[in-house]
Amino acid sequence: MAQALRPNIAGSLFATDGRPHPLQDGLTVVTLVLGLTAFIASFFDSMHLLSSWTGLVGIIMGAYGQWISVTTRERFGLIVGLGAAGLGFFLGMAHGGLFGGLIGS
Repeated sequence: MAQALRPNIAGSLFATDGRPHPLQDGLTVVTLVLGLTAFIASFFDSMHLLSSWTGLVGIIMGAYGQWISVTTRERFGLIVGLGAAGLGFFLGMAHGGLFGGLIGS
C-alpha cells in the first residue's frame, strides 16, 4: 500500500517527507487552536465577538497555511481547523458579528 504511514524520523509531527517544516507546523497548530476556540465560543450568543474574530483570524491563518503546506498531514490539520474556524465565524456573525453592540448603540 503506497499510502502507508512510515515512521517519522525528522521529529516533526506533521512532516511525512523526512524534513522539518516549523512554519507549516506552527500555522497548523494555531489554526486548530483558533478554530476550536471559535467553535466553542459560537455556542454562546454573548460571545459573538470572540467567536467571530477568532474565526476570522483562524480562516486567514488556515488559508495561508494551506497555500504554503507541503505534506498531507499538514493539510489535514489545516482543513479541520479551517472548518471549525469557519463554522465559529459564521455563527458568531449570525449572533451579532464582528462589531455587534459596539457601534451605533
